[in-house]
Amino acid sequence: MNWKEEVEKRKEEIIKDTQAFLQIKSVLDEDTKSEIAPFGEGINDAFLHLLQLGDASGFVSKNLDGYAGHIELKGSSEDVIGVLCHVDVVPEGDGWTSDPYGAEIRDGKIFARGALDDKGPTIAAFYAMKIVKELGLSLTKNVRMIIGTDEESEWRCVDHYFKHEKMPLMGFAPDADFPIIYAEKGIIDATLMQTSTFENEQGNAMLQSFHSGRRFNMVPDFAEASFTIKSDHKATVSQLFTDYITQANVKGTSKVEADLITLTIEGISAHAMEPNNGVNAGILMAAFLNKLELDKKGSQYIKTIVDVFEGDTRGEKLQISYSDEISGELTVNLGVMSYTNEGNGKLGVNVRYPVMGDADHIKKGFSALAGFDLHAFDDSKPHHVDEKHPLIHTLQKVYEEQTGEKAELIAIGGGTYARSLSAGVAFGPLFPGRPDIAHQKDEYIIIEDLLKATAIYAQAIYELAK
Repeated sequence: MNWKEEVEKRKEEIIKDTQAFLQIKSVLDEDTKSEIAPFGEGINDAFLHLLQLGDASGFVSKNLDGYAGHIELKGSSEDVIGVLCHVDVVPEGDGWTSDPYGAEIRDGKIFARGALDDKGPTIAAFYAMKIVKELGLSLTKNVRMIIGTDEESEWRCVDHYFKHEKMPLMGFAPDADFPIIYAEKGIIDATLMQTSTFENEQGNAMLQSFHSGRRFNMVPDFAEASFTIKSDHKATVSQLFTDYITQANVKGTSKVEADLITLTIEGISAHAMEPNNGVNAGILMAAFLNKLELDKKGSQYIKTIVDVFEGDTRGEKLQISYSDEISGELTVNLGVMSYTNEGNGKLGVNVRYPVMGDADHIKKGFSALAGFDLHAFDDSKPHHVDEKHPLIHTLQKVYEEQTGEKAELIAIGGGTYARSLSAGVAFGPLFPGRPDIAHQKDEYIIIEDLLKATAIYAQAIYELAK
C-alpha cells in the first residue's frame, strides 16, 4: 500500500480542514461553561466540529456530556485501538506575527495556536482513519479516536471518558515527537500560599501587586508589578529599571502616577517541560524588585521567588533535583505568580520528574519552604511502556518503513494522553530536528510534515488493527 500517495490525493482537503479547525478558539473559558459545554463555548465548538467531521465521513461518533467523545472505525472484534487527541489549546499569549487563530499559511507552514499541539496532528490522525476506511481495508480491531477537551488543564475529560468506556488494548497519542516516546515524566502542580504576616513594617517602597503567568505548564511571557514609593526615589527607580531591562535585553515599560509606579516586562513563553527554552518574565521582574527596599511582606514574597527559582530550573535550591537513565532530569517551572498587598502571595509551580523519581520527596521539599504553605499538590504519575511491547515493535516498523530512519525510543517531560492508557505511547507529529514551538508565539506546523505524519498514522492504524 502506498500510504503517501493516498495522502497526496487528499492534500488540499487536509490543509483546508486543518485551517478550519485551527480557526476555532478552543481555550478553557469558565465564563461560558454550561452543562453541555463544561469547559466553555470555544472548546465545545471545536469538539462538536470534529465529531461532525466524523459523522460526515461515515464514522460512528459519541459525545459523552461534552467532556469527551470518540470517532470510531469498526472492526470485527471487541478489541479497541486508541488514538488519543485533544481539541483544547493553551492561551495564545502575546507577540504573534499574525492572528493566532487565523491559520495563515506562510513559507509552507500553517501558523496558529494548536497547529502543533494538538489540532494539526488531530486532523492528520482523522484523515489517517478516513484513508483506511475509504480503502475498505479489513480490520479485526476497532479504532477509536478518543477526543479530549481538557488536556491542557486538569484532564477531567479522559477521567470522565474512562468512567463510561472501555480501556483500549493499546494505542498512541499524536501529541509529541517522532520516532516513539515510550516514557513520560511525572507531572506535579504545586500551589504555595504565603503565610507570614507583618505589622506596619515598610521600606522605601510598598509592593501593591505582582502578577505573572496564566498556566502552571507555561513559562510566563509577561509580568506586571505596582508599588508605591517615596517621592525622592521615583526618578532613581525608573532609571534603574531602564538600565535593568536594557542589560537583560528584554522589553518593558515604566509608568509613574503620583507615588505609584507600574512596571511591565516581556519574556518568552515555552512549554514547562523545558523551562530553559523560554524567558520567565515573572522571575525577571522579581529579580529587579529584589534590588529595592520593599516592605517586609512584599520583600519576603519577592525574595522567595529569587532565592528559590532564579537561575534554577532543576530543583537544586528546593533540594528535589533528580535524574535517571530512562527519562533524564527533573525540571521546575514557576508558572504562576500572584500577589496583592491586601491578600496573600501565591506561587504556582510545575514539576516534571523522572520515571524513577519520588513524588513524596518532592512534596517534602515544597512543604519545607519557609513562609509558605503547600496549599495543593496534584501528581500525575510517570508513564513507561516496556520496549519489548508489541505496540512498540509495530510502530517502530511503520516509522522505519515510512521514513527510512531508525525508530529510536525517547523520553519526554511533557504529559500526553498516552499516559491515560495502560499501554500507550506518544507518536509524533514533530520530526527529529524540527524546533518545538508548542505553547510559544507563532506556533506552526509544516505542511509537508503534516502530510508525512498522516501517512505514518494511516499505516500505523492499519497495522495495529488488522
